[in-house]
Amino acid sequence: MDWGTELWDQFDDIERHTQWGLDLMEKYVKFVKERTEIEQAYAKQLRNLVKKYLPKRNTREDPESKFCQYQAFLQVVKELNDFAGQREVVAENLMTQICMELSKHVQELKQERKLHFQEGRRAQQQLENSFKQLENSKRKFERDCREAEKAMLAAEKLDQDLNATKADVEKAKQQANLRSHMAEESKNEYASFLQKFNRDQSQFYFLEMPQTFNKLQEMDERRTVRLKEGYGVFSETERQVMPIIGKCLDGMKAAADSVNEKNDSQVLIELHKSGFERPGDVDFEDFSQPINRTSSDSSLGTPRGTLDGRLDPRLLGKNKGKRWLFSKKNKPVITEDFSHLPPEQRRKKLQQQIEERNRELQKEIDQRDALNKMKDVYQKTPQMGDPASLEPKISETLSNIEKLRLEIQKYESWLAEAESRMLSNRPDNILRHSRHLDPAATLNNNGSHEKDSPDATHSDDSQDALNQPIYTEFDEDFEEDLASPVGTCVAMYQFEGSSEGTISMTEGEELSLMEEDKGDGWTRVRRSKGGEGYVPTSYLRVTVN
Repeated sequence: MDWGTELWDQFDDIERHTQWGLDLMEKYVKFVKERTEIEQAYAKQLRNLVKKYLPKRNTREDPESKFCQYQAFLQVVKELNDFAGQREVVAENLMTQICMELSKHVQELKQERKLHFQEGRRAQQQLENSFKQLENSKRKFERDCREAEKAMLAAEKLDQDLNATKADVEKAKQQANLRSHMAEESKNEYASFLQKFNRDQSQFYFLEMPQTFNKLQEMDERRTVRLKEGYGVFSETERQVMPIIGKCLDGMKAAADSVNEKNDSQVLIELHKSGFERPGDVDFEDFSQPINRTSSDSSLGTPRGTLDGRLDPRLLGKNKGKRWLFSKKNKPVITEDFSHLPPEQRRKKLQQQIEERNRELQKEIDQRDALNKMKDVYQKTPQMGDPASLEPKISETLSNIEKLRLEIQKYESWLAEAESRMLSNRPDNILRHSRHLDPAATLNNNGSHEKDSPDATHSDDSQDALNQPIYTEFDEDFEEDLASPVGTCVAMYQFEGSSEGTISMTEGEELSLMEEDKGDGWTRVRRSKGGEGYVPTSYLRVTVN
């Protein structure tokens, strides 16, 4: 079924329908455009929300970053940022695949429709002109027939009139013959125009207009197909980003599942554990027996401190500070050996300083090795550079290495001292090491005073610290955490690690990434067969977890 056959007489209805179809397509384009504006505004608001709640600086040094609940929150915020990006993708695809494409198609269809209707109106105008010619010839034929009949009647009447002359009769007959001849010519002309009109009318209704209507039908169906595709793109655009949005939502769910209340409780302990022992029971002091009266370190009565029994304010301040934990504390004076911190926090801080110095030391060693390699190259190939130009930098590097090693030794000695004190303060070691404790700074759980002098105590503590292990079980766990790979890498070239701290690798070998390049051109890796060291960063293809 086609329009040219079924709607041959519905020219105006076809014109209205095709215009309505174009209007519908433009309406859909406008609808999608407003949808894209909503998506863009939504994405922008999400971006602003993410920017508002993401930390403005690196949070690795913040204690809160160690809690999995805070890390999960940051992960949720980051996943929301990716989600916002997908909303922007939806808006962009809707704009390009629907708004721009359909708008262009509408303009093309408008021009095509205009041409088709111009052809139809031109054919209709030609048919109307042919009909006018037919009507004119018909009226002329009718007029000439009446004139011929009237002339014939006049000639017959004059011929019967006895008073009429022969010349008048002949003239009337000639006039009648002329009118008859003109009527015959008009009849032939009318027949010719009628034949022409019928031919034009048949061509108009059976050829020209059906062709025009069929072209309009094909155009309208093509427009409908494009509109149908536009409807599909509207949903398919959303469907295309659903896998990524699903990953964002899965990431949020994974972040929620990663929260472990026990882990955060343990993190809080590790962050703020002081290492102090809890105060012992307050001993009863019998004032009814004035002779041989004693007092204890844990007593709230008259503490020792002076020979005449008067209160030593310094001892009172220390005992009170340990016993009343919720009292307002004065800001401590920060010292280089972190002795102002509680024992556990001091040990962690010292360990952190040692690890930082070791990393700096390794960098300096790597730089020294690199400079020595460069110097060897310059000595073997003088045209590449002057070996003497590297001496200042090598000397500076060696000085830095020596300085860092001294600092490491200094922090290690402080760490040994701190750990020996922590070991001596454990419940199972209190009695064994009680003679080493400073009586002016420690509460004795047994309620008796130590009689050793402070100087002697300090000397004994220092000697005892040298006999204690430097690293505890916590240190071993901490080292294991640091030693876990941060990514993987593949060797693009072969490298012979002949210098100190370097490691050999073959082309195509897969390695574990232990530490990223810190800017010196070297990366620390671990081989699957064992062995760990530094290789050139430019020789690797790195994938960070």
